[in-house]
Amino acid sequence: MAEQFIGAGWAFPLRVGSAGGFALVERDVEIEQAMHLVLATAPGERPMRPEFGCGIHDLVFAPVNDATAGRIRYEVRAALDRWEPRIEVREVEVTMDSGDVSVLYVDVRYTVRGTNNPRNLVFPFYVIPSHEDPGVESDQPAEDPGGHPAAVAGPGGS
Repeated sequence: MAEQFIGAGWAFPLRVGSAGGFALVERDVEIEQAMHLVLATAPGERPMRPEFGCGIHDLVFAPVNDATAGRIRYEVRAALDRWEPRIEVREVEVTMDSGDVSVLYVDVRYTVRGTNNPRNLVFPFYVIPSHEDPGVESDQPAEDPGGHPAAVAGPGGS
């Protein structure tokens, strides 16, 4: 019964299958691709369905901190609850990559409705970190209010 509920669908990204038609995917692969599609789509990106997608894309320029991680958890859960009715989201965890400050890993733990099969999907989310660090002095010369380099006085004060 659960397999009928899961169904089959076109592979994403679209590609040609071995028989020459569109490639199809089934079961767990189809659900994982559908979840990835929801998370990778920004609301407003699809003209005929402007609400479809996940609001995490508004956080690309957000600081990497606990507040942003909490907002990502909320947006991911809300999007998957709305757009993927075949799953029940159990937990969403956001972790930072220890080697790259621009990568956050979104770990979605879920079960397929009608089964007792726990699964997870890890979705990498890329942010653009701020290059401003208040504790570091810049090598660049200061600018005046007009955006031009400020004059630097020479040894004689001129």
